[in-house]
Amino acid sequence: MTRKPVQGRATGWTRRRLLAAGLAVGASMTPLLARAGLTPAQAEGPFYPSESPADSDADLTRIDGRSERAEGQSLMVSGRVLDPDGNPVAGARVDIWQANHFGRYRHAGDRSDAPLDPNFQGFGQVITGADGRYRFLTIKPGAYAASRSWQRPPHIHFKVRGAGVEDLTTQMYFAGNPLNGGDRILQALSATEQRRVVVPFAPGPDGIPAGRFDIRLRIRA
Repeated sequence: MTRKPVQGRATGWTRRRLLAAGLAVGASMTPLLARAGLTPAQAEGPFYPSESPADSDADLTRIDGRSERAEGQSLMVSGRVLDPDGNPVAGARVDIWQANHFGRYRHAGDRSDAPLDPNFQGFGQVITGADGRYRFLTIKPGAYAASRSWQRPPHIHFKVRGAGVEDLTTQMYFAGNPLNGGDRILQALSATEQRRVVVPFAPGPDGIPAGRFDIRLRIRA
């Protein structure tokens, strides 16, 4: 089966430009967000596809038509999409995208020398149930250099849209990773906001490390 290529946005984005975008987003956070316990917005980055790939289900470790799994440590990432009062947001669309095990995105705009993984989907999409829950099976992304002096830690990008709530783009990080402390996008958030996007992982019932990332959104004005 031939995989439909992901079409990248025709922009001048580079990894280095993540710095300016991420710091701008962090500077725009308000005291209201911190008080409400909302998930903080962060930079989308350059590698969100302009259209969904042909295979964009919740299992990023396999591609339709291929028998091999993606390289790297499999992970289960799940959580709930909630409104500011903690009520579930049913029918919300949750998109994730990330680098592969080697630190490269499945995107034409990523010119890294790191290898591509032909068995890694790179992008996934689900709709939350009545309880606001979502779940993805993926792999732990690799770190990569955003510039000569900046190594981005493993992270997963999220974009969430739902009825009655504001759209949100953010990033999820892995607790305990030594690169977190030097990441300029993560460190642009307050300590309280960082705790909302840094997730611990522990072995699940099937032995696969699992982490819970609940996402709390603003009510749409």
